Amino acid sequence: MKKFLFKAVVAIFALGLHVANAQRVELRSGDVGVLSGQKTINVEYDYSSFGVGKFATEQEYLDKKAGEYNSKEAGKGDAWKKAWVDDRKNRFEPKFEELFNKGLGEKGVQVIQSRPDATYTMIVRTKFVEPGFNVGVMRKNAYVDYEIDIVESNNKSTKVAELGMRNVPGSMAMGMDFDTGARLAESYAKAGKTLSAFLDKKLK
Repeated sequence: MKKFLFKAVVAIFALGLHVANAQRVELRSGDVGVLSGQKTINVEYDYSSFGVGKFATEQEYLDKKAGEYNSKEAGKGDAWKKAWVDDRKNRFEPKFEELFNKGLGEKGVQVIQSRPDATYTMIVRTKFVEPGFNVGVMRKNAYVDYEIDIVESNNKSTKVAELGMRNVPGSMAMGMDFDTGARLAESYAKAGKTLSAFLDKKLK
């Protein structure tokens, strides 16, 4: 019994550390203070290079999953693959922007796509995705790793700050996240909320 309780305490402690780390923004270089006084920040998203689960590249994951779905039902894998990509514009990016802008509402700062006239651009890079699963009786939580570069809009090779967020969880209340896109959308929402809270403390 004591052994069981010890393992339970260790598991809870480990989960607490995981959650704490998931909510932490790491300032890797530069100074986010340059954003003070800015009302509009251009935002771009980069999905060019990231692993998925046990797969080193997104392409490997897509080929495997789409092939499995297509083998069961012609065209199902192709539809799934299209939905996977479409979720970026339809779900992930709107969620990130909604929660980020809500968090910095009092300061009047907003991230908006396609605003090259803004002095600074925020590039949100997806670096790793764990899609997880939820089949009712069993589940594996989803999470995403991000890198965020803040660059000068008129010279994007000039990086003014680099930030990172690891293990940002994606799950919905009451466990109603059976859809992969829904789980991952919640990670992007949490990333936007966490990043805005971090900047809110840093900006004057």
